[in-house]
Amino acid sequence: MARRLDYSARFPLYTTKELYAAMSTREYWEDRCAAMSKLSPGNEVSSLDVSESGIDVVLNHILPREMLPEIAQAVMRKDMVITRKESWGPFDENESVGKFSAAIPAGPGSLGGTVRLFPTDTGCTMRFSSEAKVFIPMVGPRLEQLMLVNLVDLFRGEAEQTVKWLEEQNPTR
Repeated sequence: MARRLDYSARFPLYTTKELYAAMSTREYWEDRCAAMSKLSPGNEVSSLDVSESGIDVVLNHILPREMLPEIAQAVMRKDMVITRKESWGPFDENESVGKFSAAIPAGPGSLGGTVRLFPTDTGCTMRFSSEAKVFIPMVGPRLEQLMLVNLVDLFRGEAEQTVKWLEEQNPTR
């Protein structure tokens, strides 16, 4: 049985339009990957496609096996290579809806979900609805919970970096 978790990242002082514009640039993604190296040392932007139909980005994260929790090391015999995809629809009337997924070659499960960017009274919010599924009897539920907890840490760190990046782009704010 899959586990689900919702997480909201709030961006006070910034509009949905400003955040979507940031996500439309390679510089934003490159800076975010570089900053997130403290959580996973090997990060890179594999591809970014921006068009009238939206934003598609592919990120690669490499987690050394020794950084994984013991329960994950029992399943993963090598460094964990995670390919993460985010797809955002076009920006429409102050909001955008997207989806994300993360895949591990020969990994024992799946991770993905939806994300919605919308305005609030003080700025904007990005709400993630995530689902983790691990296909290993007995340890599956524990790994699913571990994945979701780590995903929240990742989303929180990325949101902090996004605010920092927006501040650097708009120093007069």
